[in-house]
Amino acid sequence: MTESPDRIETMAEADVVLIGGGIMSATLGVLLHQLDPSLRIQVVEALAEVAVESSNPWNNAGTGHAALCELNYTKLTDDGSVDISKAIEINESFEISKQFWTHLVGEGVLPEPEQFIQPVPHMSFVWAEKNQAFLRKRYETMKSHHFFAEMEYTEDPEVIDQWAPLLMTGREKDEPLAATRVCTGTDVNFGALTRSLVQYIEDQESTRIATNHTVRDLKKLDDGSWEIEVRNHHRNINRTITAPFVFVGAGGASLPLLQKSDIPEGKGYGGFPVSGQFLVCQTPEIVERHQAKVYGKAAVGAPPMSVPHLDTRVIDGKKSLLFGPFAGFSPKFLKHGSLLDLPSSVKLSNLKPMLAVGRDNIDLTKYLIEQCLQKPSDRVEALREFFPDAELDQWELITAGQRVQIIKSHEKKGGTLQFGTEVIAAGDGSLAALLGASPGASTAVSVMLEVIERCFPQKLEEWKPRLNEIIPGYGKSLAEDEALYQELLTKANDALGIVGCEV
Repeated sequence: MTESPDRIETMAEADVVLIGGGIMSATLGVLLHQLDPSLRIQVVEALAEVAVESSNPWNNAGTGHAALCELNYTKLTDDGSVDISKAIEINESFEISKQFWTHLVGEGVLPEPEQFIQPVPHMSFVWAEKNQAFLRKRYETMKSHHFFAEMEYTEDPEVIDQWAPLLMTGREKDEPLAATRVCTGTDVNFGALTRSLVQYIEDQESTRIATNHTVRDLKKLDDGSWEIEVRNHHRNINRTITAPFVFVGAGGASLPLLQKSDIPEGKGYGGFPVSGQFLVCQTPEIVERHQAKVYGKAAVGAPPMSVPHLDTRVIDGKKSLLFGPFAGFSPKFLKHGSLLDLPSSVKLSNLKPMLAVGRDNIDLTKYLIEQCLQKPSDRVEALREFFPDAELDQWELITAGQRVQIIKSHEKKGGTLQFGTEVIAAGDGSLAALLGASPGASTAVSVMLEVIERCFPQKLEEWKPRLNEIIPGYGKSLAEDEALYQELLTKANDALGIVGCEV
């Protein structure tokens, strides 16, 4: 994407200001333009390019989270049953994303699907009899719902070897194992997807992208609109933009900006940053023997985002393997952030929740300390639980993006640590901010639809017919309407090139 004068200037007045150049702002910008092409939309990105932080393909797992393989979305309850309600919610959200992308591919907004999405089977893999029993029960529960009707289950080492040979190479033959597989899983390059969406926004006369611009302050004006002060780092000058609506989708930087907005709904929120590292293999003879995203069970005390997985990745046409994550700690809220991010985010309004979370999450603190003290030999031992014959010299350690987990006040506990994403919106709908992390990118369309519903209620009836054209499942329950689900699933998979397994 080449830089133009439009990318180094901002509008003085806009209808919509989108802060952050990642998948969330890009999705909302395209949605709003599709609903009302006359809207003046200004995107403000602090870095020189868009999709550099969490939307960058090397900064996330690119799983296309559909709850097909992620065991942390299916909890074993006290009565011994498996609760799949979260898995159903996430799966439906990802299908909504696929419907939107299908529409955009058909309109020529997005390029050929293989440039941003690839079919990659999603597997869950466990060892030990207790985990085997859990996965079997999970499979039986999920298989009964039409979202997961294609799921396969096996405890046969030979079948697992057919599905994912690396898992079985060098493994003890009498070890209790179990695996599930869904052949229509995906690998998504959210960086490529974001860049294509932003390019579409940039090509429109009523929209503008400003990179290397930092938002310094947000101030509510008497007429209900917002004055946004931005620093133009190209020219070392400050400019202001006024707009009736602001979306803060700046990843880890969203919390400080939400605090600057001073909206009552943002009081009491804090953030806990967690960094991640992955082992990456690009040795062709190893990479070609694995075609799956394989998720296991998280270690005791580990946050849900730290579920170990051995993934096929396809980034810019090149295939590689990724294993991790290994958690770390940095006070930065962004990979390109400041060491002062965490301490400067502590305010009187969120001090109590943050102290309460520190008190109640000793296991997480212990886990992070252990992860930070890991040696290369420790990491390869974790990898060998998935790939027993792994050799460290064939894997490179990379640092992924920062994730800022939500801390919010709680009446009884004082504060809780939240995993996932949350939209915080001003009561008058003039500002919305997105906090949190995974499964974020995969559910971006559903999350941005929530922003539209909460912040543009006066426009919703007018926009609904167009929304139904763009996203046929909008306003309907795919979880309850199996026939509609199958119809839209087939259409999306055909359009996006998502095919079944060869084996």
